[in-house]
Amino acid sequence: MKLVVVSAGLSVPSSTRLLADRLAAAVGRETPVEVQAVELRELAVEIAQNLTNGFPGRALAAALDAVTGADGLIVVTPVFSASYSGLFKSFFDVLDRDALTGKPVLIAATGGSARHSLVLEHALRPLFAHLRAVVVPTGVYAASEDWGAEGLQDRVERAAGELAALMTGLGARRPAPKDDLAVVPFEQRLAALRPAG
Repeated sequence: MKLVVVSAGLSVPSSTRLLADRLAAAVGRETPVEVQAVELRELAVEIAQNLTNGFPGRALAAALDAVTGADGLIVVTPVFSASYSGLFKSFFDVLDRDALTGKPVLIAATGGSARHSLVLEHALRPLFAHLRAVVVPTGVYAASEDWGAEGLQDRVERAAGELAALMTGLGARRPAPKDDLAVVPFEQRLAALRPAG
């Protein structure tokens, strides 16, 4: 299976890319995946040109094809002005509107303060719901103080497990019904409650 990691970090090294790599490694521990990274910083000029002329450059076209052909996505953005970065949003603006329909997506973000952690729920989750992706329940936010602290790796592992389950179809499987869960007619249940005699 193909896992594509979209990182919108602007610096090198980038905490956004570090979080993306941790998430991808955790998914790889759950299920075998071929990982491809899409670094939006390297595509900034082509994204801007695509927005103005409607045609992707060669590198951007390859990145869009990778995202479209992925079995699952990890998307990570730094927080700017309490939301995702403009570069992150612009990339998904030039993506075909049906490209993410039904695709499992793990959302994540990095920021300087834990106060921005709700960006996952008020910005990222609605964006990918609008794109008709299947967003895993656990989003991962990493503030500066989270690196090396307890809790971050647990959230990474939980989110990665959810994405791996969706990618492999485990989320859609239902356990076989057990005999002790057989449906009993309501009338039979009521009859059992009547007093004897």
